[in-house]
Amino acid sequence: MEEKEFKQHQYFLREAIKAAEKGMKSGKGGPFGAVIVKEGKIIARGCNQVTSQNDPTRHAEVDAIRKACKKLKSFELKDCIIYSSCEPCPMCLGAIYWARPKALIFAADRFRAAKSGFDDEFIYKEVPLPVGKRSLKTYCVDVDNKNEPFDLWDAKEDKTEY
Repeated sequence: MEEKEFKQHQYFLREAIKAAEKGMKSGKGGPFGAVIVKEGKIIARGCNQVTSQNDPTRHAEVDAIRKACKKLKSFELKDCIIYSSCEPCPMCLGAIYWARPKALIFAADRFRAAKSGFDDEFIYKEVPLPVGKRSLKTYCVDVDNKNEPFDLWDAKEDKTEY
């Protein structure tokens, strides 16, 4: 990585960290922030708002993705870079993959987050387990019309693929 690119990444990571600190200090939620950059400009900022919004999905990365997609009027962030103050949790990482940015860059890692009580390790361990072995009771129940939504989707002429 060239020095100029490295300095640019540091700049945007500092902006994500500022978003984390601002959100946390204002009582919105935990110490997490994210910014989304397109063509060298911040197009969206997000901070954790889990506790203030009573919403377990209001993580900084998801917040920033929602704002950026709304601004771009697109469900994809293909020409964007997501900067996060911390390594994204499994939920956010999934959302980031679905958003399809060209890169993800983060500052603190998940092991540092765990030291402050934000430990996602149990989720990382649960995901690859067979459904019946997970700690969350999970069942797949057979119903006769279970495939109808997919059949309708497959036949839909005007669908937007994603």
